[in-house]
Amino acid sequence: MSNNKDLPTIWEVSDELWRRIEPILQEAWPRRDPRGRRHVDWRKCLNGIIYHLRTGCQWHALPKQFGDDSTVHRWFQRWCRLGVMRRIWADLVKECDELKQVHWDWQSADGCMGKARHGGDHIGKNPTDRGKNGTKRSLVVDQDGGPLGVVIDGANRNDAKLLRATLEAIVVERPDPQEHEQHLCLDKGYDNPSGREAARAAKYTAHIRRIGEEKAAVKDKHPDGQPRRWVVERTIGWLNRCRALLVRYAKKGQNYLGLIQLACGLIWYRRLLRVNTLR
Repeated sequence: MSNNKDLPTIWEVSDELWRRIEPILQEAWPRRDPRGRRHVDWRKCLNGIIYHLRTGCQWHALPKQFGDDSTVHRWFQRWCRLGVMRRIWADLVKECDELKQVHWDWQSADGCMGKARHGGDHIGKNPTDRGKNGTKRSLVVDQDGGPLGVVIDGANRNDAKLLRATLEAIVVERPDPQEHEQHLCLDKGYDNPSGREAARAAKYTAHIRRIGEEKAAVKDKHPDGQPRRWVVERTIGWLNRCRALLVRYAKKGQNYLGLIQLACGLIWYRRLLRVNTLR
């Protein structure tokens, strides 16, 4: 996934992606009476949501090509409430896993704090931003940086205390740790009883390093000389390119989490595109 410059940024739902998403939407919101009023074009709504995700624009500033902005926002909230964004993400991860493109051997986790402009739930005082309102995203990724699970909480919540919930939030079933050993790379923020116990309870082989130690010792520990933990930092950077995630404007934590889940799904879709291109 590191060589991603050959693929364009996803700004709209392609035909192939729509074929994967449409059944999920229909299952989440089936038509009760086929003779009743038809709903709006879901594909246009999704394109509007992706546009909002990428640009961070206000909902009422959506271009008219996506339809009525209130309608787009209403369907977005409905899908977040029904867990549709998580199911889209999980479906794409599952397909990658079937193609042996989810690399479970080495995983890494970390947290990222961001501003929360309008308050809401799952916020707290950001210790790095003069105590202003902020949100923390806690993320776990596979060996190549593909996001596997995410949770949100207040910016003042310690990373280690979110680790258990983050690992439990992995959207697909992990391989059996007794049959497939899985390593979890963490930074100094997890070097405490909470972090170690969360990794132990999830049956990971934990590798917790102090800041700066990984680069110095990586060749001694890994013969291939490949660092393992930095990929989560890169994935956080990918997510931060979405302006609606870099700064949280959604008051409802459920809506903000839905945007993160959609962005994670798009990252996995890019991996599928790359796999199909190389075939």
